Amino acid sequence: MIQSLRGMNDILSEDYERFTHFINTATDIAQKYGYHFIETPLLEETALFKRSVGESSDIVGKEMYQFIDKGENDVCLRPEGTAGVVRAFIQKKLDKAGGTHRYFYHGPMFRYERPQKGRLREFHQFGVESFGVDSVYEDATMIMMVSDILKALGIGYRLQLNSLGDNNCMPDYRNKLVKFVQECGDEICEDCVRRLETNPIRVLDCKNNSCQTLYEGAPKLINCLCQNCEDDFSSLKKILEENGIDYEIDTNLVRGLDYYSKTAFEFVSDNIGSQSAIAGGGRYDRLVEFLDGRPTPAVGFAMGIERLMELIVMPEISRDGYFIGAMDAEAVDLVIQLTQKKRKTDKATVDYKAKNLQKHLKAADKANAKFCCVIGSEELRNGTIWVKNLEDKIEQTINIGDF
Repeated sequence: MIQSLRGMNDILSEDYERFTHFINTATDIAQKYGYHFIETPLLEETALFKRSVGESSDIVGKEMYQFIDKGENDVCLRPEGTAGVVRAFIQKKLDKAGGTHRYFYHGPMFRYERPQKGRLREFHQFGVESFGVDSVYEDATMIMMVSDILKALGIGYRLQLNSLGDNNCMPDYRNKLVKFVQECGDEICEDCVRRLETNPIRVLDCKNNSCQTLYEGAPKLINCLCQNCEDDFSSLKKILEENGIDYEIDTNLVRGLDYYSKTAFEFVSDNIGSQSAIAGGGRYDRLVEFLDGRPTPAVGFAMGIERLMELIVMPEISRDGYFIGAMDAEAVDLVIQLTQKKRKTDKATVDYKAKNLQKHLKAADKANAKFCCVIGSEELRNGTIWVKNLEDKIEQTINIGDF
């Protein structure tokens, strides 16, 4: 028997209901914030992610589904959403158009990593990207949007914040951090040795416990910010406080991608094990320029849907629509006609086989229909249909012409 590939799951029944509830909820909130949907291809040039996500990231170094296609192009399945949206933004010359551009997206992403609960090789993200707004108010608004989505889904969270500085304060901090890590000698892991050469700040994101112990005394970027970054970070905290958003400072929060600067944030849950991040993002003012576009301020976030599935509090689903069945084979054709008529205005399901009343009632209940409607030989002879409201249990027989 052929089975699905490891780390790539089917979405069925109750999971599908949770999945679509998430998409519908997040979409509704993003639209209320003034964002518009964007769809980018699943397949992109590998260079897009190497230049944006960064050679030092685990995504590029270990996890991409990368291959040479029949046209000898080096391509990969998208491992994250931001880079593709930025590529589209530049390709459509929106970076030269000026103004503000705000997008949301959702869809599958692919990373070859060890599958575990909530982490799959094919997974789904909901993301939001804003271009053209150089204001910490936009950063705060992003955070408030995530908060609104999680609250609407009934998911508790803790918000963690950090500032990654900018080109004015990052170089000096990077030199201090490199000097500190080099003094740790051979005790650091191989990944940190590689990161020290490509993007030193990412050593702080190392998941190796021994490395984390070594870095406890490392200099903190938040203590090395230039005045502009310090002022922005103070403003961000003030805006969040004024809008009732609680937060905690995590000086080791660097995010997993190379394109972030200034604001970085993660929403974490204590209910999903050690890998607690459920949403995250920040500002990436340099990424559009990195990809050959005109310098454009930008900020965004992404949420892993599978990470949230078990945390979602589903609303109570009320009964809806009609279930229509026949108790006599001669009534099946009429039942089909009536079902098609109902579908023009309502949800309607049908059973093609003649069955007794109890089986139809059971099937209607399973379909969560509000009305069970049945035609037997007597109803067929009288031109009527038997209808039961499965909420209030009221039964009635009505003329087919009035149905």
